[in-house]
Amino acid sequence: MGKADSLPIALYVVGTPIGNLEDMTFRAVRILQEVDAIAAEDTRHTGKLLQHFQIKTPQISYHEHNQAQRIPELLQQLKMGKAIALVTDAGMPGISDPGYELVKACIEAEMPVVPIPGCTAVTTALSAAGLPTDRFVFEAFLPAKGADRQQHLESLQTETRTLIFYEAPHRLRQTLQDLAAVLGENRKIVLARELTKLHEEFWRGTIGEAILHYNQREPQGEFTLVVAGGELVTPLLSEEALKAELQQLLYQGISRSQASRQLAKATSIPRRQIYQLALEIPVIPNTEAETIEEN
Repeated sequence: MGKADSLPIALYVVGTPIGNLEDMTFRAVRILQEVDAIAAEDTRHTGKLLQHFQIKTPQISYHEHNQAQRIPELLQQLKMGKAIALVTDAGMPGISDPGYELVKACIEAEMPVVPIPGCTAVTTALSAAGLPTDRFVFEAFLPAKGADRQQHLESLQTETRTLIFYEAPHRLRQTLQDLAAVLGENRKIVLARELTKLHEEFWRGTIGEAILHYNQREPQGEFTLVVAGGELVTPLLSEEALKAELQQLLYQGISRSQASRQLAKATSIPRRQIYQLALEIPVIPNTEAETIEEN
């Protein structure tokens, strides 16, 4: 068992506030009090959080520059019966930080991993952006520059889900320019900054309007960009391709009328136009009786 034999042995992935300390959960405070050690991205930053909540649990640094060394050490502590909490500077560990590697290592070593939910800028920004929330893609930080950045953005050109990015203030203007070049200036965007903090702000408009706005104003604070997905474009099919699709449906025993309805729904091509093509396909034995009516 962990400290005072009260907490089951596990790696506890603990969410911490992204700005406002009131977003700290009662459960998170209790877990951080009861574990044997806290693996923190920045011990000085986390130290202020612990001091605020009067948590005296010792810390150990864990970040991208020492993770290769720290992971075996933390796994050894877990195997010795210690309970360990993992925290990041803000939000949920593992979201755009090296926490993923430690979680993966624990799972491979068959050590329990317990999530303690908390804030994350991804869903915080999305929830108030006013763009579709039913399907979205989190892209974190784009590649800094060069061909990798261009290729990554181009891969998102036809993405219909809402896109979410993180961006630092000193790179915001260039990122907006790059988004405009690939996705178009008329694409809707929401820029959320300083989330949950005193100067929290949501700016809404098009990418082109955002470029104008932030050319006149110095970007400040950490940004979460929520970008509308592209429109779903149904590729145009040639008559030959339509006939091939119809023939496949007819061979399945579907009538010309039913096949025409089905293909019209899938392609947005008028049903009457598709039905005329279906009439040009020879009758196939053992298909259902045709529905001749055309309204």
